[in-house]
Amino acid sequence: MISHDQTDLFPSPRREKPEAVPLAERLRPRILSDIVGHDKILGNHQPLRQAIESDTVPSMILWGPPGSGKTSLAHVIAQTTKSAFAPFSAVTSGIPELRSIIKTAKQRSLVSGQPTIVFVDEIHRFNKAQQDAFLPHVERGDITLIGATTQNPSFEIIAPLLSRCLVLVLDALPDAAMRAIIDRALTDQQHGFGRLRVTLTEEAKQALIQYGNGDARSTLTALEFAVTQATPQEPKSWVMDLAQLEHLLMQKTLRYDRQGEEHYNLISAFIKSLRDSDSDAGLYWLARMLEGGEDPKFIARRLVIFASEDIGNANAMALMVATSVFQAVEMVGLPEAQINLAHGTTYLATSPKSNASYVGLLEARHDAKQHGNLPVPLHLRNAVTSLMKAWEYGKGYRYVHDDPDAQQEQSHLPEPLKGKIYYQPQKTDVPKPDRTKHKKHD
Repeated sequence: MISHDQTDLFPSPRREKPEAVPLAERLRPRILSDIVGHDKILGNHQPLRQAIESDTVPSMILWGPPGSGKTSLAHVIAQTTKSAFAPFSAVTSGIPELRSIIKTAKQRSLVSGQPTIVFVDEIHRFNKAQQDAFLPHVERGDITLIGATTQNPSFEIIAPLLSRCLVLVLDALPDAAMRAIIDRALTDQQHGFGRLRVTLTEEAKQALIQYGNGDARSTLTALEFAVTQATPQEPKSWVMDLAQLEHLLMQKTLRYDRQGEEHYNLISAFIKSLRDSDSDAGLYWLARMLEGGEDPKFIARRLVIFASEDIGNANAMALMVATSVFQAVEMVGLPEAQINLAHGTTYLATSPKSNASYVGLLEARHDAKQHGNLPVPLHLRNAVTSLMKAWEYGKGYRYVHDDPDAQQEQSHLPEPLKGKIYYQPQKTDVPKPDRTKHKKHD
Protein backbone atom coordinates (compact mmCIF):
# COMPACT_ATOMS: atom_id res chain seq x y z
CA MET A 1 0.00 0.00 0.00
CA ILE A 2 1.18 3.52 -0.72
CA SER A 3 2.40 5.53 2.23
CA HIS A 4 0.18 8.60 2.09
CA ASP A 5 2.06 10.53 4.79
CA GLN A 6 5.27 10.64 2.82
CA THR A 7 6.38 14.26 2.57
CA ASP A 8 9.29 13.87 0.16
CA LEU A 9 7.76 13.92 -3.29
CA PHE A 10 10.98 12.94 -5.02
CA PRO A 11 12.76 10.57 -2.62
CA SER A 12 16.24 9.31 -3.47
CA PRO A 13 16.15 5.83 -4.98
CA ARG A 14 16.87 3.04 -2.57
CA ARG A 15 19.14 1.37 -5.09
CA GLU A 16 22.89 1.20 -4.80
CA LYS A 17 23.36 2.77 -8.22
CA PRO A 18 21.27 5.80 -9.29
CA GLU A 19 21.71 4.62 -12.89
CA ALA A 20 19.40 1.69 -12.04
CA VAL A 21 16.49 4.15 -11.98
CA PRO A 22 15.10 4.48 -15.53
CA LEU A 23 16.28 7.55 -17.41
CA ALA A 24 12.69 8.78 -17.94
CA GLU A 25 12.16 8.77 -14.17
CA ARG A 26 15.50 10.43 -13.42
CA LEU A 27 14.73 13.25 -15.84
CA ARG A 28 11.15 13.79 -14.64
CA PRO A 29 10.52 17.58 -14.31
CA ARG A 30 10.76 18.91 -10.76
CA ILE A 31 9.89 22.59 -11.28
CA LEU A 32 7.65 24.42 -13.77
CA SER A 33 10.56 25.60 -15.89
CA ASP A 34 11.56 21.95 -16.47
CA ILE A 35 8.30 21.28 -18.34
CA VAL A 36 8.57 21.84 -22.09
CA GLY A 37 6.05 21.70 -24.91
CA HIS A 38 2.97 22.95 -23.05
CA ASP A 39 3.25 26.72 -23.28
CA LYS A 40 -0.42 27.10 -24.21
CA ILE A 41 -1.43 26.04 -20.69
CA LEU A 42 1.78 26.69 -18.70
CA GLY A 43 3.28 29.70 -20.43
CA ASN A 44 3.80 32.98 -18.61
CA HIS A 45 0.51 34.66 -17.61
CA GLN A 46 -1.50 31.53 -18.44
CA PRO A 47 -4.29 30.92 -15.86
CA LEU A 48 -3.02 27.47 -14.81
CA ARG A 49 0.51 28.71 -14.21
CA GLN A 50 -0.82 31.60 -12.14
CA ALA A 51 -3.00 29.19 -10.16
CA ILE A 52 0.01 26.95 -9.44
CA GLU A 53 2.25 29.83 -8.43
CA SER A 54 -0.46 31.34 -6.19
CA ASP A 55 -1.29 27.93 -4.67
CA THR A 56 -4.93 28.06 -5.78
CA VAL A 57 -5.00 24.93 -7.91
CA PRO A 58 -8.51 23.59 -8.68
CA SER A 59 -9.47 19.96 -9.19
CA MET A 60 -8.67 18.99 -12.76
CA ILE A 61 -8.57 16.24 -15.35
CA LEU A 62 -5.40 16.06 -17.46
CA TRP A 63 -6.17 14.50 -20.84
CA GLY A 64 -3.37 13.62 -23.21
CA PRO A 65 -1.58 10.79 -25.01
CA PRO A 66 1.02 8.60 -23.27
CA GLY A 67 4.27 10.36 -22.48
CA SER A 68 2.84 13.87 -22.85
CA GLY A 69 3.66 14.83 -19.24
CA LYS A 70 0.45 14.33 -17.25
CA THR A 71 2.09 12.63 -14.29
CA SER A 72 5.04 15.00 -14.37
CA LEU A 73 2.74 18.02 -14.29
CA ALA A 74 0.87 16.60 -11.29
CA HIS A 75 4.16 16.07 -9.43
CA VAL A 76 5.35 19.59 -10.25
CA ILE A 77 2.07 21.06 -9.02
CA ALA A 78 2.46 19.22 -5.73
CA GLN A 79 6.11 20.25 -5.44
CA THR A 80 5.34 23.90 -6.18
CA THR A 81 2.32 24.25 -3.90
CA LYS A 82 2.08 23.62 -0.15
CA SER A 83 -0.24 20.64 -0.57
CA ALA A 84 0.48 17.11 0.53
CA PHE A 85 0.63 14.69 -2.38
CA ALA A 86 -1.16 11.34 -2.44
CA PRO A 87 -0.56 9.32 -5.64
CA PHE A 88 -3.23 6.76 -6.41
CA SER A 89 -3.40 4.33 -9.32
CA ALA A 90 -6.74 3.32 -10.79
CA VAL A 91 -5.07 0.13 -12.01
CA THR A 92 -3.84 -1.20 -8.64
CA SER A 93 -6.04 0.58 -6.08
CA GLY A 94 -9.71 0.78 -5.25
CA ILE A 95 -12.32 2.27 -2.91
CA PRO A 96 -10.73 1.03 0.37
CA GLU A 97 -7.45 2.78 -0.48
CA LEU A 98 -9.36 5.92 -1.47
CA ARG A 99 -11.19 5.98 1.87
CA SER A 100 -7.87 5.73 3.68
CA ILE A 101 -6.49 8.64 1.67
CA ILE A 102 -9.58 10.79 2.32
CA LYS A 103 -9.43 10.03 6.06
CA THR A 104 -5.77 11.03 6.21
CA ALA A 105 -6.46 14.19 4.16
CA LYS A 106 -9.24 15.29 6.53
CA GLN A 107 -7.06 14.70 9.59
CA ARG A 108 -4.19 16.61 8.01
CA SER A 109 -6.48 19.53 7.20
CA LEU A 110 -7.84 19.64 10.78
CA VAL A 111 -4.45 19.36 12.47
CA SER A 112 -2.23 21.50 10.25
CA GLY A 113 -4.56 23.11 7.71
CA GLN A 114 -2.52 21.57 4.90
CA PRO A 115 -4.60 20.61 1.84
CA THR A 116 -4.08 17.35 -0.02
CA ILE A 117 -3.73 16.71 -3.74
CA VAL A 118 -4.93 13.25 -4.72
CA PHE A 119 -3.43 12.25 -8.04
CA VAL A 120 -5.29 9.43 -9.82
CA ASP A 121 -3.43 7.94 -12.76
CA GLU A 122 -5.58 6.39 -15.51
CA ILE A 123 -8.76 7.62 -13.84
CA HIS A 124 -10.79 6.38 -16.81
CA ARG A 125 -10.28 2.83 -15.51
CA PHE A 126 -12.58 3.56 -12.57
CA ASN A 127 -16.21 2.56 -13.11
CA LYS A 128 -19.14 4.88 -12.42
CA ALA A 129 -19.54 3.81 -8.79
CA GLN A 130 -15.85 4.33 -8.10
CA GLN A 131 -15.88 7.75 -9.70
CA ASP A 132 -18.97 8.65 -7.67
CA ALA A 133 -16.91 8.13 -4.51
CA PHE A 134 -14.86 11.24 -5.29
CA LEU A 135 -17.84 13.57 -5.66
CA PRO A 136 -18.62 14.63 -2.06
CA HIS A 137 -14.96 15.08 -1.17
CA VAL A 138 -14.20 17.19 -4.25
CA GLU A 139 -17.42 19.13 -3.64
CA ARG A 140 -16.52 19.93 0.00
CA GLY A 141 -12.88 20.60 -0.78
CA ASP A 142 -11.59 17.73 1.35
CA ILE A 143 -9.15 17.01 -1.46
CA THR A 144 -7.96 18.55 -4.70
CA LEU A 145 -8.37 15.88 -7.36
CA ILE A 146 -5.98 15.64 -10.29
CA GLY A 147 -6.94 12.82 -12.64
CA ALA A 148 -4.87 11.71 -15.63
CA THR A 149 -6.33 9.94 -18.63
CA THR A 150 -5.45 9.03 -22.19
CA GLN A 151 -9.15 8.70 -23.05
CA ASN A 152 -11.67 11.39 -23.96
CA PRO A 153 -13.09 12.58 -20.60
CA SER A 154 -16.47 13.25 -22.22
CA PHE A 155 -16.91 9.52 -22.68
CA GLU A 156 -14.93 8.09 -19.76
CA ILE A 157 -15.57 10.46 -16.82
CA ILE A 158 -19.03 10.78 -15.27
CA ALA A 159 -20.70 14.14 -15.88
CA PRO A 160 -21.06 15.17 -12.20
CA LEU A 161 -17.33 14.69 -11.59
CA LEU A 162 -16.43 16.32 -14.88
CA SER A 163 -18.49 19.39 -14.00
CA ARG A 164 -16.48 19.83 -10.81
CA CYS A 165 -13.11 19.66 -12.54
CA LEU A 166 -11.16 21.78 -14.97
CA VAL A 167 -10.34 19.73 -18.08
CA LEU A 168 -6.90 20.44 -19.54
CA VAL A 169 -5.70 18.97 -22.82
CA LEU A 170 -2.03 18.06 -23.12
CA ASP A 171 -1.07 17.50 -26.74
CA ALA A 172 1.62 15.08 -27.84
CA LEU A 173 4.94 16.84 -27.37
CA PRO A 174 6.06 18.78 -30.47
CA ASP A 175 9.39 18.05 -32.12
CA ALA A 176 11.05 21.09 -30.55
CA ALA A 177 10.14 19.88 -27.06
CA MET A 178 11.31 16.34 -27.86
CA ARG A 179 14.62 17.75 -29.06
CA ALA A 180 15.03 19.73 -25.84
CA ILE A 181 14.34 16.61 -23.77
CA ILE A 182 16.88 14.56 -25.74
CA ASP A 183 19.50 17.31 -25.44
CA ARG A 184 18.95 17.49 -21.69
CA ALA A 185 19.31 13.71 -21.40
CA LEU A 186 22.62 13.85 -23.26
CA THR A 187 24.08 16.77 -21.31
CA ASP A 188 22.67 16.46 -17.77
CA GLN A 189 25.61 15.18 -15.71
CA GLN A 190 23.58 14.35 -12.61
CA HIS A 191 20.54 12.62 -14.07
CA GLY A 192 21.45 11.95 -17.71
CA PHE A 193 24.45 10.92 -19.80
CA GLY A 194 26.46 14.14 -19.49
CA ARG A 195 29.43 12.35 -17.96
CA LEU A 196 29.62 9.97 -20.91
CA ARG A 197 29.90 12.85 -23.41
CA VAL A 198 27.77 10.96 -25.94
CA THR A 199 26.38 12.90 -28.89
CA LEU A 200 23.95 12.04 -31.67
CA THR A 201 24.28 13.11 -35.25
CA GLU A 202 21.52 15.41 -36.42
CA GLU A 203 20.11 12.60 -38.58
CA ALA A 204 20.06 10.19 -35.62
CA LYS A 205 18.48 12.76 -33.34
CA GLN A 206 15.70 13.48 -35.85
CA ALA A 207 15.08 9.75 -36.24
CA LEU A 208 14.79 9.36 -32.47
CA ILE A 209 12.28 12.23 -32.35
CA GLN A 210 10.17 10.50 -35.00
CA TYR A 211 10.54 7.18 -33.20
CA GLY A 212 9.05 8.70 -30.04
CA ASN A 213 6.14 10.35 -31.88
CA GLY A 214 5.55 12.92 -29.14
CA ASP A 215 5.98 10.42 -26.28
CA ALA A 216 8.80 11.58 -23.99
CA ARG A 217 8.86 8.37 -21.95
CA SER A 218 9.14 6.17 -25.03
CA THR A 219 11.87 8.38 -26.49
CA LEU A 220 13.96 8.40 -23.33
CA THR A 221 13.56 4.65 -22.92
CA ALA A 222 14.83 4.11 -26.46
CA LEU A 223 17.70 6.55 -25.95
CA GLU A 224 18.71 4.89 -22.69
CA PHE A 225 18.77 1.45 -24.30
CA ALA A 226 20.79 2.70 -27.26
CA VAL A 227 23.38 4.49 -25.11
CA THR A 228 23.83 1.69 -22.57
CA GLN A 229 24.16 -0.96 -25.28
CA ALA A 230 26.47 1.00 -27.57
CA THR A 231 30.18 0.37 -27.70
CA PRO A 232 31.95 3.74 -27.45
CA GLN A 233 34.61 4.61 -29.97
CA GLU A 234 36.76 5.94 -27.17
CA PRO A 235 36.28 5.93 -23.39
CA LYS A 236 33.45 8.21 -22.19
CA SER A 237 33.06 10.00 -25.52
CA TRP A 238 31.48 8.93 -28.77
CA VAL A 239 29.13 9.91 -31.58
CA MET A 240 26.10 7.79 -32.45
CA ASP A 241 24.93 7.97 -36.07
CA LEU A 242 21.65 6.91 -37.66
CA ALA A 243 22.88 3.46 -38.72
CA GLN A 244 24.06 2.66 -35.22
CA LEU A 245 20.85 3.94 -33.65
CA GLU A 246 18.69 1.84 -35.97
CA HIS A 247 20.85 -1.22 -35.31
CA LEU A 248 20.57 -0.79 -31.55
CA LEU A 249 16.82 -0.22 -31.62
CA MET A 250 16.41 -3.18 -34.01
CA GLN A 251 14.08 -1.07 -36.11
CA LYS A 252 14.68 1.00 -39.21
CA THR A 253 13.31 4.48 -38.75
CA LEU A 254 11.29 5.41 -41.82
CA ARG A 255 12.10 8.77 -43.35
CA TYR A 256 9.15 10.96 -42.54
CA ASP A 257 8.91 14.64 -41.73
CA ARG A 258 5.49 15.61 -40.41
CA GLN A 259 6.06 19.22 -41.43
CA GLY A 260 8.06 18.64 -44.62
CA GLU A 261 7.62 17.46 -48.20
CA GLU A 262 7.34 13.76 -47.32
CA HIS A 263 4.27 14.54 -45.19
CA TYR A 264 2.47 15.96 -48.23
CA ASN A 265 3.81 13.30 -50.60
CA LEU A 266 2.44 10.43 -48.54
CA ILE A 267 -0.99 11.93 -47.87
CA SER A 268 -1.25 12.76 -51.59
CA ALA A 269 -0.44 9.17 -52.53
CA PHE A 270 -2.94 7.93 -49.94
CA ILE A 271 -5.83 10.06 -51.21
CA LYS A 272 -5.12 9.37 -54.88
CA SER A 273 -5.05 5.63 -54.18
CA LEU A 274 -8.47 5.84 -52.51
CA ARG A 275 -9.80 7.97 -55.37
CA ASP A 276 -8.76 5.26 -57.83
CA SER A 277 -10.39 2.58 -55.62
CA ASP A 278 -7.05 0.90 -54.90
CA SER A 279 -7.58 -0.36 -51.36
CA ASP A 280 -4.24 -2.19 -51.27
CA ALA A 281 -2.24 0.93 -52.07
CA GLY A 282 -4.41 2.86 -49.62
CA LEU A 283 -3.47 0.45 -46.82
CA TYR A 284 0.22 0.65 -47.75
CA TRP A 285 0.35 4.46 -47.65
CA LEU A 286 -1.68 4.39 -44.43
CA ALA A 287 0.90 2.04 -42.93
CA ARG A 288 3.75 4.29 -44.10
CA MET A 289 2.20 7.30 -42.40
CA LEU A 290 1.50 5.43 -39.17
CA GLU A 291 4.97 3.93 -39.04
CA GLY A 292 6.44 7.38 -39.70
CA GLY A 293 4.60 8.88 -36.74
CA GLU A 294 1.83 10.81 -38.51
CA ASP A 295 -0.95 12.14 -36.29
CA PRO A 296 -3.83 9.65 -36.72
CA LYS A 297 -6.36 12.46 -36.37
CA PHE A 298 -4.84 14.18 -39.40
CA ILE A 299 -5.41 11.02 -41.46
CA ALA A 300 -8.95 10.67 -40.12
CA ARG A 301 -9.76 14.29 -41.02
CA ARG A 302 -8.63 13.65 -44.58
CA LEU A 303 -10.94 10.63 -44.76
CA VAL A 304 -13.86 12.83 -43.72
CA ILE A 305 -13.02 15.33 -46.47
CA PHE A 306 -12.54 12.55 -49.04
CA ALA A 307 -15.94 11.04 -48.22
CA SER A 308 -17.72 14.16 -49.49
CA GLU A 309 -15.23 15.39 -52.07
CA ASP A 310 -14.74 12.12 -53.97
CA ILE A 311 -17.67 9.88 -53.00
CA GLY A 312 -20.54 12.25 -52.26
CA ASN A 313 -23.99 11.03 -53.18
CA ALA A 314 -22.64 7.91 -54.86
CA ASN A 315 -22.63 6.49 -51.32
CA ALA A 316 -24.04 8.85 -48.71
CA MET A 317 -23.03 6.39 -45.95
CA ALA A 318 -19.37 7.11 -46.67
CA LEU A 319 -19.48 10.41 -44.76
CA MET A 320 -21.08 8.68 -41.76
CA VAL A 321 -18.38 5.99 -41.79
CA ALA A 322 -15.57 8.53 -42.11
CA THR A 323 -16.99 10.67 -39.30
CA SER A 324 -17.35 7.61 -37.10
CA VAL A 325 -13.74 6.67 -37.83
CA PHE A 326 -12.60 10.12 -36.73
CA GLN A 327 -14.62 9.82 -33.50
CA ALA A 328 -13.19 6.35 -32.89
CA VAL A 329 -9.64 7.63 -33.37
CA GLU A 330 -10.28 10.34 -30.77
CA MET A 331 -11.84 7.88 -28.32
CA VAL A 332 -9.43 4.97 -28.72
CA GLY A 333 -6.06 6.43 -29.67
CA LEU A 334 -3.09 4.51 -30.98
CA PRO A 335 -2.21 1.72 -31.35
CA GLU A 336 -5.79 0.39 -31.58
CA ALA A 337 -7.01 3.35 -33.66
CA GLN A 338 -5.04 2.02 -36.63
CA ILE A 339 -7.73 -0.68 -36.93
CA ASN A 340 -10.40 2.01 -37.28
CA LEU A 341 -8.30 3.84 -39.89
CA ALA A 342 -7.85 0.63 -41.89
CA HIS A 343 -11.63 0.07 -41.74
CA GLY A 344 -12.32 3.56 -43.07
CA THR A 345 -9.60 3.33 -45.72
CA THR A 346 -10.87 0.10 -47.26
CA TYR A 347 -14.53 1.18 -47.08
CA LEU A 348 -13.91 4.49 -48.82
CA ALA A 349 -11.56 2.96 -51.39
CA THR A 350 -14.16 0.38 -52.45
CA SER A 351 -17.10 2.82 -52.50
CA PRO A 352 -18.44 4.18 -55.82
CA LYS A 353 -17.09 7.64 -56.56
CA SER A 354 -18.65 10.96 -57.54
CA ASN A 355 -17.40 14.52 -57.22
CA ALA A 356 -20.60 16.07 -58.61
CA SER A 357 -21.45 17.88 -55.36
CA TYR A 358 -17.99 19.38 -55.08
CA VAL A 359 -17.83 20.42 -58.75
CA GLY A 360 -21.26 22.00 -58.42
CA LEU A 361 -20.13 24.00 -55.40
CA LEU A 362 -17.06 25.28 -57.23
CA GLU A 363 -19.20 26.49 -60.16
CA ALA A 364 -21.71 28.10 -57.81
CA ARG A 365 -18.92 29.91 -55.95
CA HIS A 366 -17.55 31.16 -59.27
CA ASP A 367 -20.94 32.66 -60.13
CA ALA A 368 -21.34 34.08 -56.63
CA LYS A 369 -18.05 35.97 -57.02
CA GLN A 370 -18.66 37.00 -60.63
CA HIS A 371 -22.23 38.28 -60.17
CA GLY A 372 -21.80 39.82 -56.73
CA ASN A 373 -24.64 40.17 -54.25
CA LEU A 374 -27.62 39.21 -56.39
CA PRO A 375 -30.87 39.90 -54.49
CA VAL A 376 -32.93 37.03 -53.14
CA PRO A 377 -36.17 36.78 -55.18
CA LEU A 378 -39.05 38.38 -53.28
CA HIS A 379 -41.15 35.22 -53.19
CA LEU A 380 -38.36 33.38 -51.31
CA ARG A 381 -38.03 35.99 -48.56
CA ASN A 382 -39.76 35.63 -45.20
CA ALA A 383 -42.18 38.44 -44.37
CA VAL A 384 -41.66 38.63 -40.61
CA THR A 385 -43.09 42.15 -40.22
CA SER A 386 -46.07 43.97 -41.69
CA LEU A 387 -43.73 46.37 -43.46
CA MET A 388 -42.02 43.43 -45.19
CA LYS A 389 -45.41 42.20 -46.31
CA ALA A 390 -46.13 45.66 -47.74
CA TRP A 391 -42.88 45.33 -49.67
CA GLU A 392 -44.24 42.04 -51.07
CA TYR A 393 -41.77 39.79 -49.25
CA GLY A 394 -42.97 36.21 -49.75
CA LYS A 395 -45.64 37.18 -52.27
CA GLY A 396 -46.35 34.41 -54.75
CA TYR A 397 -44.43 31.71 -52.83
CA ARG A 398 -45.96 28.30 -53.48
CA TYR A 399 -45.80 25.76 -50.61
CA VAL A 400 -44.76 22.50 -52.25
CA HIS A 401 -46.65 20.28 -49.75
CA ASP A 402 -49.89 21.95 -50.79
CA ASP A 403 -48.89 22.59 -54.41
CA PRO A 404 -46.68 19.74 -55.74
CA ASP A 405 -46.28 21.43 -59.13
CA ALA A 406 -44.31 24.20 -57.40
CA GLN A 407 -41.30 21.87 -57.29
CA GLN A 408 -40.94 22.08 -61.06
CA GLU A 409 -42.48 25.48 -61.79
CA GLN A 410 -41.09 27.69 -59.02
CA SER A 411 -37.71 29.37 -59.52
CA HIS A 412 -35.23 29.52 -56.62
CA LEU A 413 -32.27 31.31 -58.20
CA PRO A 414 -31.73 35.04 -58.79
CA GLU A 415 -33.06 36.20 -62.15
CA PRO A 416 -29.64 36.41 -63.93
CA LEU A 417 -28.95 32.77 -63.01
CA LYS A 418 -32.40 31.39 -63.69
CA GLY A 419 -32.15 27.91 -65.21
CA LYS A 420 -28.49 27.47 -64.24
CA ILE A 421 -27.52 23.87 -63.42
CA TYR A 422 -24.68 23.28 -60.95
CA TYR A 423 -25.30 19.76 -59.69
CA GLN A 424 -25.07 17.24 -62.49
CA PRO A 425 -25.26 13.76 -60.95
CA GLN A 426 -22.98 11.09 -62.31
CA LYS A 427 -24.10 7.53 -63.04
CA THR A 428 -23.19 6.44 -59.53
CA ASP A 429 -25.12 9.28 -57.83
CA VAL A 430 -28.60 9.20 -56.42
CA PRO A 431 -30.55 11.05 -59.15
CA LYS A 432 -31.95 14.46 -58.31
CA PRO A 433 -35.63 15.27 -58.97
CA ASP A 434 -36.38 16.26 -62.57
CA ARG A 435 -37.55 19.85 -62.30
CA THR A 436 -38.44 20.03 -65.99
CA LYS A 437 -40.70 17.02 -66.55
CA HIS A 438 -43.87 18.85 -65.44
CA LYS A 439 -42.84 22.33 -66.45
CA LYS A 440 -45.57 24.26 -68.30
CA HIS A 441 -44.63 25.74 -71.64
CA ASP A 442 -45.90 29.01 -73.04
